[in-house]
Amino acid sequence: MNPAAPTATDVPAWQDTTLDPGTRADALIAAMTLREKTAQLVGVWVGASDEGGDVAPHQHEMEEPPDLDELLPHGLGQLTRPFGTRPVDAAVGALSLARSQRRIMAANRFGIPALAHEECLAGFAAWGATAYPVPLSWGATFNPELVREMAESIGADMRSVGVHQGLAPVLDVVRDARWGRVEETIGEDPYLVGSVATAYVRGLESAGIVATLKHFAGYSASQAGRNLAPVAMGPRERADVILPPFEMAVREGCPRSVMHAYTDTDGIPSAADEALLTGLLRDTWGFDGTVVADYFGIAFLKLLHGVASGWSEAAALALASGVDVELPTVKTFGQPLLDAVETGAVPEKLIDRALRRVLMQKAQLGLLDPDWDPVPQALRDTDPSAPQDARGSIDLDRPANRRLAAELAQQAVVLLRNDGTLPLDRPRRIALIGPNADTPNAVLGCYSFPVHVGAQHPDVPTGIELPTLRQSLAAEFPDAELHCALGATVDGTDTGGFADAIAAARAADVVVLALGDRAGLFGRGTSGEGCDASTLRLPGVQERLLDALLDELQGTGTPVVLVMLAGRPYALGRAEQEAAAVVQSFFPGEAGTGAIAGVLSGRVNPSGRLPVSVPRHTGVQPSTYLGARLAHDSDVSSTNTSPAYAFGHGLGYTSFHWSAPDVTVAESSTDGSFHLAFDVRNTGRRSGCEVVQFYLHDPVASVVQPLQRLVGYRRLPVDTGQRCRVHLELPADLASFTGRAGRRIVEPGELELRISASSADHRFTVPLRLTGPIREVDHTRRLHPRITVEHGC
Repeated sequence: MNPAAPTATDVPAWQDTTLDPGTRADALIAAMTLREKTAQLVGVWVGASDEGGDVAPHQHEMEEPPDLDELLPHGLGQLTRPFGTRPVDAAVGALSLARSQRRIMAANRFGIPALAHEECLAGFAAWGATAYPVPLSWGATFNPELVREMAESIGADMRSVGVHQGLAPVLDVVRDARWGRVEETIGEDPYLVGSVATAYVRGLESAGIVATLKHFAGYSASQAGRNLAPVAMGPRERADVILPPFEMAVREGCPRSVMHAYTDTDGIPSAADEALLTGLLRDTWGFDGTVVADYFGIAFLKLLHGVASGWSEAAALALASGVDVELPTVKTFGQPLLDAVETGAVPEKLIDRALRRVLMQKAQLGLLDPDWDPVPQALRDTDPSAPQDARGSIDLDRPANRRLAAELAQQAVVLLRNDGTLPLDRPRRIALIGPNADTPNAVLGCYSFPVHVGAQHPDVPTGIELPTLRQSLAAEFPDAELHCALGATVDGTDTGGFADAIAAARAADVVVLALGDRAGLFGRGTSGEGCDASTLRLPGVQERLLDALLDELQGTGTPVVLVMLAGRPYALGRAEQEAAAVVQSFFPGEAGTGAIAGVLSGRVNPSGRLPVSVPRHTGVQPSTYLGARLAHDSDVSSTNTSPAYAFGHGLGYTSFHWSAPDVTVAESSTDGSFHLAFDVRNTGRRSGCEVVQFYLHDPVASVVQPLQRLVGYRRLPVDTGQRCRVHLELPADLASFTGRAGRRIVEPGELELRISASSADHRFTVPLRLTGPIREVDHTRRLHPRITVEHGC
């Protein structure tokens, strides 16, 4: 028999803040009915369109919105995107959320509020919030600490309006650049992805926001780069490429949530993979937070994967595998799950297992405390009957945010090619040409609010300043005559604008050609979720526009500077050899065009490095630098897979000299470490940043290995004329891989450490040797080298 509801004079155990979260959760579980239990395992998406708002896959297949009057007396687990569903002023939205929470608390007999979650992939996805660079730009910075600082700022903004959980970061490793969601990833190398994503997790969690790792696991390895396609991946690739970023983030970032992937791997959907969601994630790695469903992912077990005959079976499969919360709205964990318990298909203890995790998290967030107030501190004095009076009182795009967005954008710009034209020396006439020359949204990815939601509300102002490249160039070069001609649209076929573009180019001292992508969702863009590419050729007629300009200006001495504003790498055709300079920027956010203009003028010394390889040809996918010998060029295939610009590549406006390394330990046991040191000197005329990268090559192993793989890196700011000394301790653990028996091992034998400026620019190769027996390692192994830097030597 369930205890009665708490009285005003009693403080039940679940509200006793002196008790640990587990004890509080257990007390509450014991007092709940089955219906009240399942109500805590679902979210509700208030205001989402069941006719197809198209911000989530198959959103048009949602059932009618749930009857809140019928649902809320039993409680509610989560509120889905109260700020990310339509444009709303931050303060007004915070008060509206507080009213919703009070309604939820008053309706259920335990007074439990809902946990509110939002997207935060490139900033808090809310109207008026700072639009930071997309994750692919985070990877280009090679600067985890700056990403941590950004995430902390994002988390503080979310916290200020009453949000508890953020659905980020994405830890998928790029395997095929045709995949539309490449812009959401950090890059094609698991170590880069893991180290940067872990920094993001730390920042978000330090602000009190629950970070959610996604998509667990293998989503980015879908066949042919198609969204939601099957994954045909062996267990070794999964263990050595896909899983390490998640493992690092769980161990070192301490996230409190994980989101399962949509895809199935070798026939097993992630949402129904008990070995993955429970055996590996919880039993081996020790994760103790919540596993949440990707939107409608449990229903997809029936709709898309065909492993469940109905909603009850889908709910049973997901719950047994380890999914705790159904998002974005109730479908399978409602009545279908209750039916499964009543028929005996689902034991109630599985519901209690998931519920305990949910309630412990709510206790940790203070949501079970008797004095919890849903009104944010900044709005406590606001008259709740006049929420409009608070409009504008919460700023989600503060000056500190904008400065941070600008620093990230600047560090993420990658200078791929430069014949000496850059930086531009006070040009008199600039022709700015291309479909991204004068488009505000050209700097935004598909999960930024103006693209993700704002596109459905064209009459509502953007809410943030988004200077176009034309505006930023005009500000950067105030004395220059700037002529802008688009020439073409991003993906259109009309070449009628070529004539105006060519005329502008003829009259200019320099041509800045802005090409790339338009972010969107489900086919409404050239990059973004559901916007996959069949080839890495530039969209539409952009390549033809590039060729027309190069042809027209050949022999005139007028340089063409190609600027890419894109969500993925593209084959650049003739620009690889004939453009005077190539500047790559991956959707750099609201401060992005200012950062690009600064690079063109020389105000910013570019220091970004490629987080993904830029292909030489359009049809070589899937292809990453992280391939085995047979994946690289050979004399038995006519296909050239070598990149035009390699992973880790990037130029700047100064020069560096690296000294030969002093190797103090070149031979080590399989449980030891190697040691060396070397100098990096800035020999140029201005301060700059070098990014030293360490790659490991294993010439002979018991299973096929990548030709090389990144095992460490360090971004080094060095003043002109100064040097720094880099000390490296490389643990043998970093040479581990999954052996023939499926266990991770360190083998004795010869190795090569490549001290590099990119995966194709090895400055020094250091032979190393591991001795002793084969050593088995597990999830407690060392994941990083120890890199220490002495500055100003």
